[in-house]
Amino acid sequence: MSTDQTSAQTRQVDRVVIRFAGDSGTGMQLAGGRFGSESAGFGNDTTTFPSYPAEIRAPQGTIAGVSSFQVQFASHEVTTVGERLDVLVAMGPAPLRAHAGDVRRGGLIIVDDHGFTPRALKRAGYEHNPLEDDSLGAYQVVHLDMTALTSTVVEALGLGRKQAERCRNMFALGLVSWLYSHPIEETIDWIDRRFASQPDVRDANIAALKAGVNYGETAELFTVRYEVRPAPMPKGRYRQITGNTATAYGLMVGAHRAGLQLFVGSYPITPASDLLHELSRRAGYGVITFQAEDEIAGIGAALGASFGGSLGVTTTSGPGFALKQEMINLAVMSELPLVIVDVQRAGPSTGMPTKPEQGDLLQALWGRNGESPLPVLAPTSPADCFDTAVRACRTAIEYRTPVVMLTDAFLGNGAEPWRLPDLAAIAPIDPKLAAGPIGVDEQGNPVHLPYRRDPRTLARDWAVPGTPGAEHRLGGLEKSVEAGTVTYSPLNHEEMVLTRARRIAGIPVPDVEVDDPSGRADVLVVGWGSACGPVSAAVQRLRGTGARIAQAPVRTLNPLPANLGRVLRGYARVIVPEMNLGQFATLLRARYLVDVRGYNKVRGFPLNVDELTAHLAGQLDEVSDSRTAQTTEESR
Repeated sequence: MSTDQTSAQTRQVDRVVIRFAGDSGTGMQLAGGRFGSESAGFGNDTTTFPSYPAEIRAPQGTIAGVSSFQVQFASHEVTTVGERLDVLVAMGPAPLRAHAGDVRRGGLIIVDDHGFTPRALKRAGYEHNPLEDDSLGAYQVVHLDMTALTSTVVEALGLGRKQAERCRNMFALGLVSWLYSHPIEETIDWIDRRFASQPDVRDANIAALKAGVNYGETAELFTVRYEVRPAPMPKGRYRQITGNTATAYGLMVGAHRAGLQLFVGSYPITPASDLLHELSRRAGYGVITFQAEDEIAGIGAALGASFGGSLGVTTTSGPGFALKQEMINLAVMSELPLVIVDVQRAGPSTGMPTKPEQGDLLQALWGRNGESPLPVLAPTSPADCFDTAVRACRTAIEYRTPVVMLTDAFLGNGAEPWRLPDLAAIAPIDPKLAAGPIGVDEQGNPVHLPYRRDPRTLARDWAVPGTPGAEHRLGGLEKSVEAGTVTYSPLNHEEMVLTRARRIAGIPVPDVEVDDPSGRADVLVVGWGSACGPVSAAVQRLRGTGARIAQAPVRTLNPLPANLGRVLRGYARVIVPEMNLGQFATLLRARYLVDVRGYNKVRGFPLNVDELTAHLAGQLDEVSDSRTAQTTEESR
């Protein structure tokens, strides 16, 4: 929390990183999400990151059962959720023990001390009460009995003690909202709508929220309040949006601009389930959702919908993505449009279902049998998920191909301000459905040729079943070049394999844009997916010290941008940070024969900007020392 101005009552700061933490089920996701929305509504640039256990009933009072929600809000652009915490709100011993080590020295820890009993302390791993010894001496610690204060406030409303305690997250939110000069009217309106059918719960939460604000005002726990001024942003209407919601909206818009029914066949899986939830609420916009009994049934239904003339979509995460691969290959062979959204999580197997990772790239590229190329797209931020989803729909429809969109748990669950787009400015998508027979047989009779191709895109004709004269069959066996009949001809197979490859390779991809203000950088940092945010933050920090360093985000992972090889060869050193063991770096080395170096972390958490900055600084020093040694040698 860096200070730039102080007044008698309010101190202006340019950014704050805050984390709400408590036992799973104590409302930390809700409190943190509302604080992020308040920040965005005030005009701050924000990024958020929820973290929670995978278990439905996580062990209460233990570190394993802690749920948290982190928000960074600032008066300038931010691309990460922040590293060291300025503020930790800990609703008990376990969240305090789990997260106190992430607070910067001198940072603020606000603790609900209600549950600090000997048994609870032992369960959290404490031998002594940290609020009574000097173990937290490096921080500003404010502790109060939020549970008792909340119960006192809402007991007049007739709620039982357990119900009253559930409102303490609103007390904590009110206290922190006061501390950072956030208006709470938007949250009150939200509570009013959310609990309109439960007036006692609604009134209790509003009372607890206001009590937190009033307590901050009157208790004199803090000697100063803070304010983060609005960030400069392009004019427009904004809303706070998660990556999963942005993806859902992008899929809806993509289908709408093509004039097609959107059909979603999916099986619930963390962290992609929110996509199915969001789309299932949009039947009024013509969206059909089908919750299948398993992953294979979900994608099978989606592919069947595409065969029937709809835009089929399926959503999943790593384990489900693996199960879908055979059906994806059927989409490759039948050349039907299909969008597969893979919200990646830490693996292998069940792994860590609620944590982010970028481990599915090679599975997306080569996880199927045979030569089965398909486009792979990767958004760089939660808001970018909208544009990427629209592009996935456009590519799938225009090029008759399955398209994989790789997000992850950080992008999917994280949120940031999103400027509402002008939908009329999004170009229409022409599905070019066949209206009837499009060829002739040997006797000159009209006949449908399902694999006759557009000479520009190499996309085959798409005929909806029931179109007079366009009757045809599809399946997984190899097809003849135009007629689509089953054939085992070696030369025909080779031609079809090459044609499918050329069709994907020919999809237009924008050139990669290099951010190199000096034009003289020796080191290039290449990011993809959610790694792009930490990369940008680290590069900006280094430039602040005078370092010359370039960065380049890659949003299309297959086919790769045409200028990427030339860009990579233009730098003395190329570094690719990833949340895996070097999958994209391996691909770039093999494709371009460039000495690409990976920076790899697989912790189930976004890349740490402090660590990444230090690593890049070391790479800059190595390159500089190497050039100095080379110059010295040449001078001899």
